[in-house]
Amino acid sequence: MAHEHHHEHDHAHGELSPIEARVRALESILVQKGYVEPAALDALVEMYETRVGPHNGARVVARAWIDPAYRARLLADATAAIAELDIGGRGGEHMVVVENTPEAHNLVVCTLCSCYPWPVLGLPPVWYKAPPYRARAVIDPRGVLAEFGLILPGTTRITVWDSTAELRYMVLPMRPAGTDGLDEAALASLVTRDAMIGTGLARARP
Repeated sequence: MAHEHHHEHDHAHGELSPIEARVRALESILVQKGYVEPAALDALVEMYETRVGPHNGARVVARAWIDPAYRARLLADATAAIAELDIGGRGGEHMVVVENTPEAHNLVVCTLCSCYPWPVLGLPPVWYKAPPYRARAVIDPRGVLAEFGLILPGTTRITVWDSTAELRYMVLPMRPAGTDGLDEAALASLVTRDAMIGTGLARARP
């Protein structure tokens, strides 16, 4: 599965990944036939990249790290707690948040398709939708995490959560050590998309 992670560098080499090429071709056809306006497509992509992105989920995580009462509400009823921060919408109606601890690590996958909480995490990464990840995350989660560079102790229990159209999961990662003096915005900057899927950890304090 290691080859799945090279798509982020395609633009630097002036090449498109197979998925990007297919999307580009599909976009061209839709525009040529008059089904969509280029400006409308650009606006939609801009919305998900800048306004509806992983920073929304990062805000949720940071609030849970600094506010124990909010954390309790988030773990009890994630959809309602996330809505408290004015985050929600189609794809984020039925959310469950699972918490990582030193003893337990959570990993999210969608084995049947690619269900993903877009309003909270933004655009799904290419590898999340790829069959190798969807299959192997269930069969060999520890091996998959290792391929992402996340080596967990053998004593850490790994639980895999299978998202569906009716229920979508997000991971509440552990708060990095040495961040007691950081405010909510600074904490949110440490939260990565992968940490909220479970394929990574929150960043250490700079």
